[in-house]
Amino acid sequence: VQLQASGGGLIQPGGSLRLSCAASGFTLYGWQIGWFRQAPGKEREGVSCISGDGGDKYYTDSVKGRFTISRDDAKNMVYLQMSGLTAEDSAVYYCATIPRTVIRPVSTMCNNYRAMRYWGEGTQVTVSS
Repeated sequence: VQLQASGGGLIQPGGSLRLSCAASGFTLYGWQIGWFRQAPGKEREGVSCISGDGGDKYYTDSVKGRFTISRDDAKNMVYLQMSGLTAEDSAVYYCATIPRTVIRPVSTMCNNYRAMRYWGEGTQVTVSS
């Protein structure tokens, strides 16, 4: 199981970015997966998670209405569309997943990053003017 996040960069406040998470070594369909972030000096936090069939989505309060998670199982990809970015969104963003046989409410999954089994390398998002 391998995950690779990409799409980060330097963006001005109010701008938009789309992060991508490429899954390889397994078929993404049916796997719950999420985006997490960690800013310097802060604990890692769940940003958004999506169920295995894409029907359930969770967003942490600070990103509701600004971020959208989606998945394209045909491409083995998960995306995080981010808009209205602020300096508080600056962090390294990671995608992570748990085995397909483990089913949890997406909110539970997103609020317990330590329980995530597989992590990709992160992508840096810096929001600054």
